[in-house]
Amino acid sequence: MSGFDTTVVGAGPNGLAAAVEMARAGRKVLLVEGADEIGGGTRTEELTLPGFIHDVCSAIHPSGVASPFFRELDLDIDWIQPPIPLSHPLDGGRSVGLHRSVEETASQLGVDESSYIGLMGPLTDGIPEVIEDVLGPMTLNPRHKAIFARFAAIGSLPVSLLVKRFKTEQSRALIAGLAAHSIAPFSAPATSAVGLMLGAMGHSYGWPLAKGGSQRIAQTLADRLEQLGGTVETGRWVESVSQLPGDVALLDVMPPAAYRMARDRLSPSSLRRLPRWQPGPGVFKVDWALDEPIPWADPLSGQAATVHVGGSYEEVEAAERAVFNGQHPDRPFVLMAQQSQFDDSRAPDGKHTAWGYCHVPNGSELDMTEVIEGQIERFAPGFKDIVLERSTRNAVQYQSYNPNYTGGDIGGGRFGLKKIMQMGARRPYQLGGGVYLCSSATPPGAGVHGMCGYYAARAALG
Repeated sequence: MSGFDTTVVGAGPNGLAAAVEMARAGRKVLLVEGADEIGGGTRTEELTLPGFIHDVCSAIHPSGVASPFFRELDLDIDWIQPPIPLSHPLDGGRSVGLHRSVEETASQLGVDESSYIGLMGPLTDGIPEVIEDVLGPMTLNPRHKAIFARFAAIGSLPVSLLVKRFKTEQSRALIAGLAAHSIAPFSAPATSAVGLMLGAMGHSYGWPLAKGGSQRIAQTLADRLEQLGGTVETGRWVESVSQLPGDVALLDVMPPAAYRMARDRLSPSSLRRLPRWQPGPGVFKVDWALDEPIPWADPLSGQAATVHVGGSYEEVEAAERAVFNGQHPDRPFVLMAQQSQFDDSRAPDGKHTAWGYCHVPNGSELDMTEVIEGQIERFAPGFKDIVLERSTRNAVQYQSYNPNYTGGDIGGGRFGLKKIMQMGARRPYQLGGGVYLCSSATPPGAGVHGMCGYYAARAALG
């Protein structure tokens, strides 16, 4: 184990990104992963039947294709762009879709057409310039102040206020589905930022999937690390940073784990800050092997790799509020992906896969399969008849699978201003004594973009 001056713990996308950036700077890097294979939130496995390939966690990657770090690395990933980034079915065979064109999206919205263009047009035009500020630590000196100020001013609103700009069911449903990725009640400040960012990314970059599975992202980063002279070791659990070689340790773990692993080296502020971290809600996920494509009742959903299943704004808002209040909604908001529609490597000829999850209270062990499939059947009659096999995982099982998913929380901690307003280029990442945090608990948070790892590495490099 001699010869390493830097150790990264955890080979999820952020740990891999941190290791690559440290190696690019000339550091001798050891990347240690407790599981038997790398990937974290980007693993791909046969979960149901032979030949059916499922993304275990993350599946669709708007922030991956938009990531400034990934784009700088020019990673060898074949991003598959579906005809439209996402759809949101409504009752009666209706739907609303997020198209790559702002104007085409707005044309579905009736009296809200000009309101949508006025909101999303400038943000979409500006996001290539502010993407580094959006996908980075909060700063008082953004690179493009005027554009960022517009985004911040609108994004700081609760989505329950933003949606008042819109009158039609289609507009309000589209906004609800985007904002629900915050995994927070719609009354929470800055839930608008999540919806606006994801919408603008969809217009500017699309919502693609990685050909062959999300594992391809992790493997490509690992290959780059090894090309730079780094070493990857799997199947090794780290209990303390004192076990690690080198003078710098970057931890792709949640704050409670970092506290346990590095308590003797933490600064006084980190000793106070880390124990205050709180997880957000969990998820319940189902993967399906299907006999044929999902029989959506609307004409748009078959053209999208991502489908937001939840109905009206009011229904999605009620479901997310129930979860925040510790309840399991009878009609949950279900985030679905149908990768095999666009990537024929995911299933045998003529067969298909589907991926879906809903939010649940943290630590939930309740089986949500029936209510999830009921929601899908509502918008795709006959769905249950084409299911060949399913694999389920509740919130507790998700933590067993990946300890970073505390109580099933895939978001890196409870959404809120405390998480968003982590100021400075070094403070959110620097823990003290040569130890740095590089997980999704740091800015810019959840998503397969590697930017948490990148910024943690830059903080470590000074």
